[in-house]
Amino acid sequence: MPPEPTLSVITPPRSGAVAAPAPGRRRLRAGGLALGVLLLAAVAVLSLALGAKPLSLADVWHGLTDPASPEYAVVHQGRLPRTLLGLAAGAALGVAGAAMQTLTRNPLADPGLLGINAGASAAVATATALLGVADLDQQVWYALLGAAAVTVAVHAIAGGRQATPARLALAGAALNAALYSYVSAMMLVDSTSLERMRFWTVGSLAAARTDTVPSLLPFVLAGLVIALLVTRPLAALALGDDSARALGARPGLVRGAVIVAVTLLCGAATAACGPIVFVGLLAPHLVRALTGPDPRRLLPWCAVFAPALLLTADVAGRLLGRPGELQVGLVTAVVGGPLFLHLVRRGRVGRL
Repeated sequence: MPPEPTLSVITPPRSGAVAAPAPGRRRLRAGGLALGVLLLAAVAVLSLALGAKPLSLADVWHGLTDPASPEYAVVHQGRLPRTLLGLAAGAALGVAGAAMQTLTRNPLADPGLLGINAGASAAVATATALLGVADLDQQVWYALLGAAAVTVAVHAIAGGRQATPARLALAGAALNAALYSYVSAMMLVDSTSLERMRFWTVGSLAAARTDTVPSLLPFVLAGLVIALLVTRPLAALALGDDSARALGARPGLVRGAVIVAVTLLCGAATAACGPIVFVGLLAPHLVRALTGPDPRRLLPWCAVFAPALLLTADVAGRLLGRPGELQVGLVTAVVGGPLFLHLVRRGRVGRL
C-alpha cells in the first residue's frame, strides 16, 4: 500500500514578520545604508563649504573649531544652522512620506499632496498676518495645529474608516488647493505678511538661525521616535486589518500613532522652512528600490537619504543662483517633477 499522505503545517509569521533576506541581500542592504551615511556626510560638508563665498575644507574646519578664524562667523551664523535645519527637515519629511505611503497603501501619499503642509502653512500665515507672530517658537505650535486639523479633515472627507487611497488623494488635493489659495490671498491683502512670507511660502533653508534647530528638534525627534516604534505593527497593517489583528497588531492604535508622528514631523518642518514639495514623495520611492516595502527598513533609510536629497537641492540652488540663490523649494519642484515622472514611466511608482 502506498504511504498515507501527510499534512504540513504552515506556521504564520510573527507580528510584522517577513521572510529573512538571503545573506547576500543583507550585505547589499548594509552596504547601501553605509553608503547612504557617507553620502549624507559628504553632502553636509559641501553644504558648509559652498555658497556665495566658497570655502576650502581647511577653512570649514577652522570655521567650525577656531573662534578667531575669519570663517567662524560665516560657518556658525549662516551655514551650520542651515545645514542642521536641512538634516532635521529632510529626515522629518522623508520619514513622514514613507509612513503615510505605507499606512494608506497609496504611492502618491505625501505631506504635500494630502494637504498637510498646506494646513501648516495656512495656520502660520494666519498667525503671522492676524496675530503678528514672527517667532519660530510660537509659529511651530500653529503649524502643528494646522497640520493636525487638515489630517483629520482629509481622513473624514475621504470617508473615515472606509477611506480609500483614491479618496484620500482627492480630498487632500482639494484641501491643498483651497488652503494655498487662502495663503496667497492673505499675502496679497497684507503687504507686511507678503514681505515676511514671500520666501517662506516657496520653501527655504536660508532663514535658519542658531536657535532654529533647537526649537525644531524636540518635535522632530518625538515624531521620528513614534514613527520608528510602530514600524513592526505598521508592517503587519500593510497586510490588512484582519491579518494585522491576527498577528497581534491594533490597527486603530497604529493609525493614530502614525497620524501623530506625521503631524509632528510635517508641522515642525513646515514651520521652520515652509512647504517643501517632493522630498516626502520621492525619497521613499527611491529608497524602496533598495530596501523593499518593509517599513522596518524603509523608514530608517528615509531618515538618511531624504536629508541628503534636500541638502543636495539646497547646495544646487546656491550654485545655480549665484551671486544670489534659488530657494530649495523651487529646486525640489523643478527637479522632482521630471524625476517622479521618470519613475512612473519605469513602473517604479505604485508598487508598495
